Amino acid sequence: MQMSYAIRCAFYQLLLAALMLVAMLQLLYLSLLSGLHGQEEQEQYLEFFPPSPRSVDQVKAQLRAALASGGVLDTSGDYRVYRGLLKTTMDPDDVILATHASVDNLLHLSGLLERWEGPLSVSVFAATKEEAQLATVLTYALSSHCPDIRARVAMHLVCPSRYEAAVPDPREPGEFALLRSCQQVFDKLARVAQPGVNYALGTNVSYPNNLLRNLAREGANYALVIDVDMVPSEGLWRGLREMLDQSKQWAGTALVVPAFEIRRARRMPTNKNELLKLYQVGEVRPFYYGLCTPCQAPTNYSRWVNLPEGTLLRPAYVVPWQDPWEPFYVAGGKVPTFDERFRQYGFNRISQACELHVAGFDFEVLNEGFLIHKGFKEALKFHPQKEAENQHNRILYRQFKQELKAKYPDSTVIAESFPALV
Repeated sequence: MQMSYAIRCAFYQLLLAALMLVAMLQLLYLSLLSGLHGQEEQEQYLEFFPPSPRSVDQVKAQLRAALASGGVLDTSGDYRVYRGLLKTTMDPDDVILATHASVDNLLHLSGLLERWEGPLSVSVFAATKEEAQLATVLTYALSSHCPDIRARVAMHLVCPSRYEAAVPDPREPGEFALLRSCQQVFDKLARVAQPGVNYALGTNVSYPNNLLRNLAREGANYALVIDVDMVPSEGLWRGLREMLDQSKQWAGTALVVPAFEIRRARRMPTNKNELLKLYQVGEVRPFYYGLCTPCQAPTNYSRWVNLPEGTLLRPAYVVPWQDPWEPFYVAGGKVPTFDERFRQYGFNRISQACELHVAGFDFEVLNEGFLIHKGFKEALKFHPQKEAENQHNRILYRQFKQELKAKYPDSTVIAESFPALV
């Protein structure tokens, strides 16, 4: 009888200990989740940025699975979206460089990898079935031969909805079958690419810039969204990380990175001193200087170039948003998405900056970091339909601003910025 009582006591003690262990594990789990802004954000984050590095075989398996899914249609039904052909690991408080490219412009990814030390997310647009196949083969080759891409790059694919991208067969001979290094992949890409004038796809398919931008920055708390033929200053990612880690006061603030363009892209400036020397002799100028000066003028370049030299990346001055300013920036929190109705040329970034302003974001220009576009932007480098597309999107932009009035009825800036809407 005493033995039976002792056994029962031991059993209950064991059960109690097990229950306490389960409770402690649940508390630990909940405390870890609480730092990621809720269950929904946690799930979205893990979907795009898995928690551990993967082998080449795991990366290839992910690519095959993403392609085999058949993708999903975007809200318009015009495009097929393949999320996560490649995925990357990332700290939830990291800053991701989000960009987009046609297949021909993917060769610029090499330069971004050299300058940006953090994670990147790239949305690739394939206008034809042949380009979609080339994009999948290229992604397969990059994941096979480029450890840096496996570790740091998320890649997504968009193509017209009537096409489906196929899983590449590594046994099939082709453009990339005999390559054995990352440099060989990029060299081959440079040879097979056929760069043309801006937005000239050679098809009747529109380039969905804002769909691509939204896809690239999806799941990230902080993102710097740029064009693929731009290059960040050296150390920009590190400076942003240190600044954001030290203070969480930047919620509701768009941290503006001044953008420039360089006449010749043979040697890109790495820091502000190098940039200023080229700026003084006319080899570097403000971005879009020859096409749309008001689109970047509020950045106040004359003030920026005359700032005292700093050692730490910090906001230098506040700039009130003015139409049609379209700055490049880093922002966290509930950042409005890009309106995907804007395609091809005109107002696709201005519209999103406008909504940031109406939503109550402040704009603060950083003191040291910058972006630089490869080559001067000139009107002759654009396709013949540019002006017609610009006019179409100008009308859409007027409608968009009317919609903002209804979307943000309590906004205090609409009357001041857009008196015609009141």
